[in-house]
Amino acid sequence: MTGLSSIEQAAVERVAQAPMLARTEAWTAINSGTRNLAGLATIADALADAFSALPGHLALVDPAPAESMTSDGRVESIGHGRHLHLAVRPEAPIQMLLTGHMDTVFGADHPFQTGRWLDDGRFNAPGAADMKGGLALMLAALEAVEASPLTAQLGYEVLINSDEETGSFSSRALIEGAARGKVAALTYEPALPDGTLAGARGGTGNFSLVVHGRSAHAGRNPDDGRNALVAAAALAVRLAEAKTAGLTVNPARIDGGGPNNVVPDLAILRINFRPRDEWSIAIAKAAIERAASDVMASHDVRVEVHGSFNRPPKPLDSSAERLFGLVRDAGADLGIPVAWKDTGGVCDGNNIAACGVPVVDTMGARGGAIHSAEEFLIPESLPERAALSAVTILRIANGAFA
Repeated sequence: MTGLSSIEQAAVERVAQAPMLARTEAWTAINSGTRNLAGLATIADALADAFSALPGHLALVDPAPAESMTSDGRVESIGHGRHLHLAVRPEAPIQMLLTGHMDTVFGADHPFQTGRWLDDGRFNAPGAADMKGGLALMLAALEAVEASPLTAQLGYEVLINSDEETGSFSSRALIEGAARGKVAALTYEPALPDGTLAGARGGTGNFSLVVHGRSAHAGRNPDDGRNALVAAAALAVRLAEAKTAGLTVNPARIDGGGPNNVVPDLAILRINFRPRDEWSIAIAKAAIERAASDVMASHDVRVEVHGSFNRPPKPLDSSAERLFGLVRDAGADLGIPVAWKDTGGVCDGNNIAACGVPVVDTMGARGGAIHSAEEFLIPESLPERAALSAVTILRIANGAFA
């Protein structure tokens, strides 16, 4: 680590003493699935207690209104947990954003509830890598930065939302507001087991296409009916054919139907699009409009389209490449190889980049099998990645990303 300054070396030594693993174990013991409001309240309080060690103004912010399509075609409001927001030295000349999420994909009734140590030393627990380990190392890095003599030059906001796993619909405006005016951002999604980071990302759009048909007796007068289920299936087939090299299409589910002797009058197609670029979004939107129009005409039904492209694609522009280079160089001085590759996955980094702020969004712990009961954290990555964050932040504070 001969390339480290004395200030950076002190920060590395400090993060090594932080109780990151203990915090991760404690936080993974709290079920905080996105829809588990009681669990989210508990984890929010725990995180607020821990992050209150940092200076600045900390608040738990109420979620913005958000809606969801029910299986019977109704649009209803859905509840989310509060989001943690911390603002430190907003008057400082250099401003950064650090983001993470407190929610997991494991609901209150999911069988994966507790952690265990595997024989190879990995920690298997809900949210261990995605991303409670990331939150623990983010905090350790910031505590080390606060102990440095460079703090007067650096201000930052920390935003930990409660709904990232379901699209950040109740926190998107908060993220966009926090991103405003920042020179750079770091997000603590997990790195791959070998430490590889996510580079460019595609976008995502989730839609519910509600098909209204007409019910009739399936034996006595079936021709008087208009089968919404069949029309929804036709929509799925048509939209699947919109796939291109830059656009993946996944018809994921059809809700609807009922007794075998009734022509179904309602069906809902749930479908996901993954565009590589803005042009692919335009292709998808045109395909939705065309498919809906064709199916309404050919099946004599009515189709309502609900949804949006809530996370735009995140290409690597020149400023993002510079930030990745800064992280890579910090890693080299720490003896940590840093590489990145493109991915089709999405996260809040997509929305931050859309605000014009360069972001590296996989600064979290190394781990794998996320979103499954085999999710694991590589515990030795906690001090490693915390050191990488601390050195990166200190170099930005020292003007390396001016």
